[in-house]
Amino acid sequence: MRQIYPVQGPELQVVPKAGLGALPAAVSELARLYRGDGQSHQRGWLQANMVASVDGAASLGGRSGGLSGPGDRMVFTVLRSLADVILVGAGTVRAERYRPAQGAELWQQLRPPGAPLPAIAVVTARLDVDPAGQLLTGAATGAQTIVVTTADAPPDRKAAIARHARIVEAGQGQVDVSAAVAALHGLGYSRILCEGGPGLLGQLAQAGLIDELCLTTSPVFASGPAGRIVRSGSGQVTGPPAGATAAGATTARLSLAHLLTDEDYLFSRYRSAT
Repeated sequence: MRQIYPVQGPELQVVPKAGLGALPAAVSELARLYRGDGQSHQRGWLQANMVASVDGAASLGGRSGGLSGPGDRMVFTVLRSLADVILVGAGTVRAERYRPAQGAELWQQLRPPGAPLPAIAVVTARLDVDPAGQLLTGAATGAQTIVVTTADAPPDRKAAIARHARIVEAGQGQVDVSAAVAALHGLGYSRILCEGGPGLLGQLAQAGLIDELCLTTSPVFASGPAGRIVRSGSGQVTGPPAGATAAGATTARLSLAHLLTDEDYLFSRYRSAT
């Protein structure tokens, strides 16, 4: 892996798996690059991480993992190691078979001493998660799974989920992502990493909440029916959009912070220009 923008960088050895012992120089350098402005941002920081094919598909065979490679997995691990909480939609949880973050899969040296593992925060207005599943029941101490839902979600479902997870209410009838992000920051999660899916990312983009987008471009044509990494919120966001077009979509200007490459993959990091 090598940085090619804004300056040419040295070759970085790809280390796709975390481990104990000394921190590899490549991992330390990636952490420096991807930590970026979020290290000292006062109001908190929301960083999204997604992968797409060269023709814009967000998945291959129904899962984003089909587009991944060793370099992408290395970036994925570094970003998770830097995060306080991992925000994800319920559809992605089911498709990607999410489980709690595991210490052996993170670079613990990148985390503050004594910091808990990053919690998983699932966004679901219908509470469409398994209350007895591993994601809720298997979280480590201090990293309890969070379920973000609405104030009027079914009380019996809330009660079942609350046995193992923390419930956060944000909005009425539909999840208000602005309120959800504010609630996570209020709980002390300064650095939020969003891993999708496209619907949730579209809502966050509409609300102007994405500070940074980390995008891996996979060197394949996916073709087929797969959607893009961002899908229109279609009215799912409470409050005005960041910038709307006549067709109802939203636009937001981004600036390129860095560009890396490894084995025909491109790793782009964009910052919000607003």
